[in-house]
Amino acid sequence: MDSNSVSPMPELAPIAEFDKSPPSPPNEEVPMDDLPPPPATISQVEGKKKLKIQRSRSYDSEEHERGACEWCEYALVITLATILLIGVSALTIFWTFFYREGYGWADDIPEKQFNLHPTLMIAGFITFSGFSVLLYRICRCFRRIYVKLLHAIFHALAFPCIVIGFLAVLDFHNKKGINNFYSLHSWIGFVAMGLFGLQYVVGFFSFLLLLICNKGTANFRASLVPIHAAFGVLTFVLGVCACLTGLTEKALFALGADRYSGLPDEGVIINAIGVTIIAITAVVMYILSRNKFRTEARDMRASVDL
Repeated sequence: MDSNSVSPMPELAPIAEFDKSPPSPPNEEVPMDDLPPPPATISQVEGKKKLKIQRSRSYDSEEHERGACEWCEYALVITLATILLIGVSALTIFWTFFYREGYGWADDIPEKQFNLHPTLMIAGFITFSGFSVLLYRICRCFRRIYVKLLHAIFHALAFPCIVIGFLAVLDFHNKKGINNFYSLHSWIGFVAMGLFGLQYVVGFFSFLLLLICNKGTANFRASLVPIHAAFGVLTFVLGVCACLTGLTEKALFALGADRYSGLPDEGVIINAIGVTIIAITAVVMYILSRNKFRTEARDMRASVDL
């Protein structure tokens, strides 16, 4: 055999091509409960959307109508209370100047000094105290801290009115030789003044704690709120009773029973002042009884933090 001849290479078998696809899972039956729900049709989806829109519109219209009625009622009673609270002091001043010769503080005319008593007591116990009670209903859109400041300001305005009015009648009685604290009017007024002073001290103490330590005294100040509010309403009612009994005494002493029974012009004015005070009491109690006039619940919960 020739050494230079090259023998042919043997042919190799082709490499087998393997299937690289992942193995199929075993054929297991899936329970019907684990299957997803069938897709909803377009008509069903549109129907649900329409129903949801109709419900939301009905709810919005009901809330809008209810809110509008509440705001109309709120505006009406608050406006009426404001007119009455200011009007009763204005009517008292008119009565004093037109029928009682105005005001004064002199030894020769002690009657003018007495005229300060009904005017200042009505201003303190009715006008300023009434606004102070209603501030948490009137100022619904104010921050809580501002309402507290206005509440304190109205109390601060009522305090000197009550003190000066009390000193005026006390000095008048001493000059005239009249006994003090003998009538039902004086007893009611004395209790009302005591409660008012106590309320003023408690309110000032609570506000002072707010400024000194806000977070640490939150629970304590929150526990004082219902007590302070209840005694505030009681003080206002006692002030109303004191003013009504005082007006009756003044009418009987100044006009006399016989003349007062004839219903003279001054008697009509005195009665009008008394009726206005009664109307104020009714309106204030109605406003306080309406929880919807109060500030929002979130504001009430956050009030101790402001």
